[in-house]
Amino acid sequence: MDFNFSELMEKIAEDIGGQFSEYDKFKSVIIVPLQENRYQAVVGVLKHNEKLNKTRLEFSSKVCQLSESVDLKELLMENAKTCYARFVIVDDYVRVEGSAFLESVTESGIKEIIDEVANMADAWELKLTGLDVH
Repeated sequence: MDFNFSELMEKIAEDIGGQFSEYDKFKSVIIVPLQENRYQAVVGVLKHNEKLNKTRLEFSSKVCQLSESVDLKELLMENAKTCYARFVIVDDYVRVEGSAFLESVTESGIKEIIDEVANMADAWELKLTGLDVH
């Protein structure tokens, strides 16, 4: 398959009025503009799943640093309300992640995943910190 992840991410950033930055051909970030002049960084990574021998698109966004004030049960319950996104904890940070296998997703589907990840991360960042940090 002739697939250029960076080109796709740059096109999506342009389509939504966001900013694109490339780390390498497998990882980039889009700064997603949201309501009320808020923004959320969504990192996109192209990964190969060895077990299934498939390519996966993974999108993530930081919410806040994990602390005792974060209600983990509430976050798990929120996972049941989403389509693509879910809360995870990575390196002591609460994050929102969404993923799909490349072969089973369209460009519009990728935009939906990025949108849900960005909006969910931003809403919970605001709820938990009162700030627009990430």
